[in-house]
Amino acid sequence: MSDQQIPKTFDPADIEGRWYPHWEEKGLFRPERPNADPWTLVNPPPNVTGSLHIGHALDNTLQDVLVRYERLRGKDAKWVVGVDHAGIATQMVVERQLGQKGQKRTDFSREEFVAKVWEWKEESGGQITGQLRRLGCSMDWSNEQFTMDPHFVKAVTKVFVDLHKDGLIYRDKRLVNWDPGLKTAISDLEVEQAEIKGHFWHFRYPLADGATLADGRDYIEVATTRPETMLADMAVAVHPDDERYSSVVGKMVELPITGRRIPVVADEHADPELGSGAVKITPGHDFNDFEVGKRAGIAPADMLNMLDADAHVVQTADGLIPDEFLGLERFSAREAVVAKMKELGFLIPHSVTTKEGETEELDAEPRKIMTPYGDRSNAVIEPWLTDQWYVDAEKLAEAPIAAVKNGDIGIVPETWKKTFFNWMENIQPWCVSRQLWWGHRIPAWYDDNGNAYVAMTEQEASEQAGGVPLTRDEDVLDTWFSSALWPFATQGWPDTDVKGEGRYPNDVLVSGFDILFFWDARMMMMGMHLLGDVPFRDLYLHGLVRAADGQKMSKSKGNTVDPLGLIDMYGADALRFFMTAMESQGRDIKMDEGRIEGYRNFATKLWNAARFAQGYGIGASESVAPPAATTAVNKWIVGETIRTAQALDLAMADYRFDAYAAAIYQFTWNRFCDWYLELIKPVLQEEGHTDAAETKAVAGWVLDQILVMLHPVMPFITEELWHKLGARPYDLIVSKWVSSDSRSLDPEAAAEVDWLIELVTAIRSSRSELNVPAGARLPLYVRDASTETTARLDRNEAALERLARVDGISASPAPEGGSAQIVVGEATFVIPLEGVIDLDAERARLKKNADAAGKEVRALEGRLSNENFLAKAPEAAVEEARQKLADRKAEKQRLDAALERLG
Repeated sequence: MSDQQIPKTFDPADIEGRWYPHWEEKGLFRPERPNADPWTLVNPPPNVTGSLHIGHALDNTLQDVLVRYERLRGKDAKWVVGVDHAGIATQMVVERQLGQKGQKRTDFSREEFVAKVWEWKEESGGQITGQLRRLGCSMDWSNEQFTMDPHFVKAVTKVFVDLHKDGLIYRDKRLVNWDPGLKTAISDLEVEQAEIKGHFWHFRYPLADGATLADGRDYIEVATTRPETMLADMAVAVHPDDERYSSVVGKMVELPITGRRIPVVADEHADPELGSGAVKITPGHDFNDFEVGKRAGIAPADMLNMLDADAHVVQTADGLIPDEFLGLERFSAREAVVAKMKELGFLIPHSVTTKEGETEELDAEPRKIMTPYGDRSNAVIEPWLTDQWYVDAEKLAEAPIAAVKNGDIGIVPETWKKTFFNWMENIQPWCVSRQLWWGHRIPAWYDDNGNAYVAMTEQEASEQAGGVPLTRDEDVLDTWFSSALWPFATQGWPDTDVKGEGRYPNDVLVSGFDILFFWDARMMMMGMHLLGDVPFRDLYLHGLVRAADGQKMSKSKGNTVDPLGLIDMYGADALRFFMTAMESQGRDIKMDEGRIEGYRNFATKLWNAARFAQGYGIGASESVAPPAATTAVNKWIVGETIRTAQALDLAMADYRFDAYAAAIYQFTWNRFCDWYLELIKPVLQEEGHTDAAETKAVAGWVLDQILVMLHPVMPFITEELWHKLGARPYDLIVSKWVSSDSRSLDPEAAAEVDWLIELVTAIRSSRSELNVPAGARLPLYVRDASTETTARLDRNEAALERLARVDGISASPAPEGGSAQIVVGEATFVIPLEGVIDLDAERARLKKNADAAGKEVRALEGRLSNENFLAKAPEAAVEEARQKLADRKAEKQRLDAALERLG
């Protein structure tokens, strides 16, 4: 793609702009490998309306690391990609566009509106797919999926019909999260809770038929945050063990305003310690009350509904709401009900003491109230009793629970299993119908009597109904219903035997923990019921990317980060390395732009190392297997390469992305760049050196293996250098993984070079800590050296003199006076310092700094042992103190060691 000379400057934007189109055009994301083992990963489909956010960047980076790794290992790796039709979000986008033209959805027929959505999708939808390309995601774009494609519609329809036939889908009247802004039911995931200033109103509910409480009162006191719902109250609940109300359980209350007579029921939902211990029950407008109502024997069909789809008051079935309240918006109705209760004398005022010590009576007690909002409409969600389609989630949950318990599905990290079981074992029916126009139309038709006929086509439904006229259900399916089929419907099911092709189960699913129940668990339910097998063998749940201070990112806080901006600044490879290195078994990641910059510097370090190697004639290796090596340093680096590959294999097997990044970073920067290239410089620089050919062959092979091992995390720079270092028969993306054959390991060579590195490092550290001038070349004396150490010193004297600035090595006794003393293995190495530094001044400096560090250590230990500090300080402050303590302890240890070395 370019000339072979590596440019002086590393330019990520230039490289990324060239390589991604090349890979995609050549079909390298899904190369032809007919005899290879299949390996499949499905991408959580982003919304067709979406754009790349930092959570997507994390999720997709981790998936790409896995798929590139498996592709390099020779698998027929398939990464399924596509977008979700996103019913509510997409309909809102198109309705908003119509609104800008002064139009609304209802100005069009359903078919005309859906056509406009498709038009928008073709013109503007799927922006995120281009952004995933910028991140470097090697997805199977040639088979891109959309949840409204004809084959997907067929799969969704079949699943609905089959589940209905099995008795697992049914129509029922239950409470749903109703969004009055969107006029549809929504899922729990689309509900956001916010704490707002509200009120607690206290009312007298008069007992009927002369009943009284034990204390003589002829009323029950109830409290509520939603007074308007009393227009549809159907009971008052008290705890079965609450003696204050035992005399009136089963008696009646006559409601003010409506005059409705309702029973006093005993139910453990009522908390004797909360308020008066009595709770008004409105089963048609509260989820807890709905369950209380059912336990009290009230059938859902008989529960009263006092609101319409716009959350305006409508007449209840018993016709008892006075006309003055009908048509009021729910919050206006709240004010009207409170005013009426006050007028009638049933409001119990709330007494407060003013600053002046006087008593003041308020209509209500001020309270902070958790209030549900629609995440898109921002409307207050209303629990609303309505007829909807439901999936018997309890029945479908049985197989996934067993699969996780017996290990057929592995959840990583395992700490999520407890949460999974808790939710699945207490699962509620799943409402799958939505009152929208955009989405999978429910395949149900009704006759004039309201009987439902579920079928693949209207003709089949008509045959079931005996040919009577039918009307199709207006609703569409919850988006999560169709996406639950993603692991198999994307691959041709039901027309293709995806199990026979080895594509089901998928090998792994990577997901944010926040959709464990909304998507992951539902894929388990559908896959196990419909295909009789788990949808994936492993489920990896990653954490959130948080702001630098640990707060959750949100647009309202203004602390979100644009991953595309980070790519513009540092390159996709650096962002990907950050995500991989920071992902530690599901723990949340704190955003740290400094680290991303550091990983860009790491890429630059590799770039410069490759330029250095190329400058000495080191290029592409001719072998996948390591070349023959005779010198200790070459044997050592071959062994280090193999051990690194083994560490990476282990990290991938355990889904330890952070361990993968740490191992390849340490090997590349420390072992290869800092040590190996330094150790072989004399061989490269001496013309005609006898070890030159071997060393160049080994260095070229190791550099190739670095590119292979680093490729899953940093695909762009590695592909570029792969081609710059020489002509290749294939691209790096489809090359072969590193051989990890332990037969190439040489323990003796490894031990010798590791010993040399340890000794050089210790001498350099000692010189630095004692302020020895950098240019000073000093003699090195050794005592108590074994025969092996003496032999090593003889073989590595030149390297020691060059790398540690040593001026000769002697086994004679060291001169008297101050000196630095270094212990490596059994030997003690002595560097005389008389006349080189001011020993007394140096001792004083070291002692002063050591004492200061010790003082700070004690202060930090005191702060971290203070329970008040740990309880009240922000988490970030506690973590900062812990890190500072670790740093100061390490600093004190270094200073103490330097003092000891002076002798």
